[in-house]
Amino acid sequence: MNIRNIAIIAHVDHGKTTLVDQLLKMSGTFRDNEEVTSMDSNAIEQERGITILAKTTALNYKGCRINILDTPGHADFGGEVERIMNMVDGVLLVVDAYEGTMPQTRFVLKKALEAGVTPVVVVNKIDKESARPKEVVDEVLDLFIELGADLEQLEFPVVYASGLAGTSSLDPDPATQEHTMDPILDMIINYIPAPDVNEDGGLQFQPALLDYNDFVGRIGIGRVKRGKMKVNEMVSCVRIDGSIKQFRIQKMFGYMGLKRIEVTEAKAGDIVAIAGLPDIEVGETVCTVGSEEALPLLRIDEPTLQMTFGVNTSPFCGREGKILTARKIEERLMKETERDVSLRVEPNDSESFIVSGRGELHLSILIENMRREGFELQVSKPEVIVKEIDGVKCEPYEDVQVDVPEEYVGSVIEALGNREGVMENMHSADGQVRLTYTVPSRGLIGFMTEFMTMTKGYGMLNHTFKEYRKMAGATVGERKLGVLVSMENGKATAYALGQLEDRGVMFIEPGADVYEGMVVGEHSHDNDLAVNVVKGKKLTNTRASGSDHTVVLKRPRLMSLETCLDYINSDELVEVTPASFRIRKKILNTNERKKFDAKK
Repeated sequence: MNIRNIAIIAHVDHGKTTLVDQLLKMSGTFRDNEEVTSMDSNAIEQERGITILAKTTALNYKGCRINILDTPGHADFGGEVERIMNMVDGVLLVVDAYEGTMPQTRFVLKKALEAGVTPVVVVNKIDKESARPKEVVDEVLDLFIELGADLEQLEFPVVYASGLAGTSSLDPDPATQEHTMDPILDMIINYIPAPDVNEDGGLQFQPALLDYNDFVGRIGIGRVKRGKMKVNEMVSCVRIDGSIKQFRIQKMFGYMGLKRIEVTEAKAGDIVAIAGLPDIEVGETVCTVGSEEALPLLRIDEPTLQMTFGVNTSPFCGREGKILTARKIEERLMKETERDVSLRVEPNDSESFIVSGRGELHLSILIENMRREGFELQVSKPEVIVKEIDGVKCEPYEDVQVDVPEEYVGSVIEALGNREGVMENMHSADGQVRLTYTVPSRGLIGFMTEFMTMTKGYGMLNHTFKEYRKMAGATVGERKLGVLVSMENGKATAYALGQLEDRGVMFIEPGADVYEGMVVGEHSHDNDLAVNVVKGKKLTNTRASGSDHTVVLKRPRLMSLETCLDYINSDELVEVTPASFRIRKKILNTNERKKFDAKK
């Protein structure tokens, strides 16, 4: 059968997943009465509108089978993009018709060009009033040249589309858009090559992605590079360390639409998932028994951030969650490493674990998933992983691109300067300024909330990992202001909160349960302050006019999980339960904490 294997790559939020949904809908992959659910099936993906895990799907069009891999656009999941390039022969590079090329566009395109796959450019969101398709195509061409594309890659074809409206055409004029996705599908068939494979040689299959289910264990997803394989066949696996292990293929899955379907046979060029080896790893090679030839290993992105996940030790432990023990937390973390290759879990002490990942988003999504499953845990401030290279202490650095209205440029430059950022470029047009920086990853932890406040929500910040460099200054990324810490247990009263309002910003409302050592607000100075938020008003039998006015409080600052992780300092923890997030000090007792701080 005629096959095309393609990946869809783009900057986060440029419309990859919406486009794939439309391709499936319009190619007749679904029956008329079948409801098309989105490719982003995970609840968090749907809420945030981002793709977290790469998805495999397939459709039939004009007698050709098109296998499509929808990749994550976020830098934290960049390792998946790199490995997927190993499974495909072409990419659809999706670019927003107004925003143009962005940091992740550059990142994913670089991976595609390095892998030598054939690119097709889709200028999406052409129906936006602010669309500027011709300039965007020029920007894409400049980016190709800058990334060292060869002449063949520079001859890329362009399709103009609107994933949301389900229209496309080969002309940049929005008036020529037609309600069909055929121009894109035709371009895939005519322009992207079929897999160049040998069906008759010995088997070579390399998993590039992992999945897991409780019935068959670990599942390796990849492309058959050579030969054929069948269910129940005995095969050899060349492990990462070079050893060989034989196993039987128990199950094999192919893809059609959004369903994973069981298949009995796969041949060179097919993208399939196999089960049978419980500890199969990304980059190993499955071969015919007796003719073991390993394919080159795939590079897996090293973690750059780590956090401590521990058992909840606050006085409120067990109130809101069902799963509390260290054993259960360890089981859940180990299960996550079965399908997430860039996650590392090591024991810290009997009650906590060090979890390393690709970035704040990577780790916060794991915490959010655990919280929804009924876990209670406490997590520490994310820290960068420091490496020693040639005897020099090095830390990860990131490429940062900031787009802000002109009036906020001064404060952004000052803030990034304080975080050891080095400006590489500055470009302004139509009242908007684009700044390019190199910043230590440490300087970006906790920066997002400050940045959004500073630019009143109008700023956009994107970053991708660049390289390890010599350590920057000592105190990059610690919070400048102190916090208000409760010194009593009980319920917060409006009277007490009203008296503390001039001391800073509150995080809680009257009636909230608090305990000693819990952070209840932000101090307006740089030191921590122990406060009593449960104090009631002393009642007397005398009445004076005006003494009984109602307390009108300012709105407290609402803290999401990401905001809490961004906010805390190294002597604080976030208590995470299915119902709430609380910030607390590591040492809860007020006097003990004072003694500890005095020693410092």
